[in-house]
Amino acid sequence: MEYRKIKSQENEEDNLHNDVEDPRERLLSVVSPQQHNMSGAKEQSKWKLKSIVTIALTLLTSSQAILIVWSKRAGKYEYSVTTANFSVEALKCALSLLALARIWNKDGVTEDNTLKTTIDEVIVYPIPAALYLVKNLLQYYIFAYVDAPSYQILKNFNIISTGVLYRIILKRKLSEVQWAAFALLCAGCTTAQLNCSSDSVLQTPLQGWIMAIVMAFLSGFAGVYTEAIIKKRPSRNINVQNFWLYVFGMVFNVMAIFIQDFDAVMNKGFFHGYSLITICMILNHALSGIAVSMVMKYANNIVKVYSTSVAMLLTAVVSMFLFQFHLSLAFFLGSTVVSVSVYLHSIGKLQR
Repeated sequence: MEYRKIKSQENEEDNLHNDVEDPRERLLSVVSPQQHNMSGAKEQSKWKLKSIVTIALTLLTSSQAILIVWSKRAGKYEYSVTTANFSVEALKCALSLLALARIWNKDGVTEDNTLKTTIDEVIVYPIPAALYLVKNLLQYYIFAYVDAPSYQILKNFNIISTGVLYRIILKRKLSEVQWAAFALLCAGCTTAQLNCSSDSVLQTPLQGWIMAIVMAFLSGFAGVYTEAIIKKRPSRNINVQNFWLYVFGMVFNVMAIFIQDFDAVMNKGFFHGYSLITICMILNHALSGIAVSMVMKYANNIVKVYSTSVAMLLTAVVSMFLFQFHLSLAFFLGSTVVSVSVYLHSIGKLQR
């Protein structure tokens, strides 16, 4: 009897203890949904930002070649391409300064975000600036040999040049998947250029292929060199580094204006031949770099891959209406293979 009485008392104490804990558990059950909702709202905000960045990069990438071709009149540029390049560099320089002004207002001027520099720091920027100058000029003249969709396909060669130069200069190893992606990329670019309605095998002539390969090499080398500069002083604010790169870009473009278009600029003015399409093209080139930076900061490399893939097909569809481009089965299959190769190269990176 005593044993049952003790057990009964223990059960009552347990029930009492449970009754005491119930309000606390009810309180936790009230707090947890709030925390869950806050976490869900944060994830939703990230998803919205990633979606905006993806759409922006896709539209900017796909419209880049279209705007260059559309800015032509009777097959030639009525404006000076050197002044257009200068305007792009000047706009990017101004955007970098605006970004720095916001940082200065928020955090003040520090050693890492000040524009004060040394000769040793800025002496490295003329090399990538000169490479980008030649590459940017070539992208105007290549359209004498290729159309906008073909340009979007062929410019993916810079993935190969960048990867190989990373291996040579920065000693980064490439995985077997990445090497296979390079071979697949070459096959996709070639397939997309097959011409079944003419005696010539490929749509793009030899000059176009050579210019595309040179552009890819210049873009890859400039990108790798710029990354090496940035990582040499990683604490330095990226906007400061971009500012000095764009300053030298402006200097080299001024030299190009004097060499190539001095008479036209002096007689007709700096903005002669500019139209609304030309202004949109300049804005596109300036904002594309910012969009890529946004992807690196707020999204991931898969977003860039997705944007590149969609941009190729979107450029082809828009060109059908604007430039009477014929969307062939070979182009569709080739662009699909290129998209797969870009994706494989992205996911095939060796883990360090």
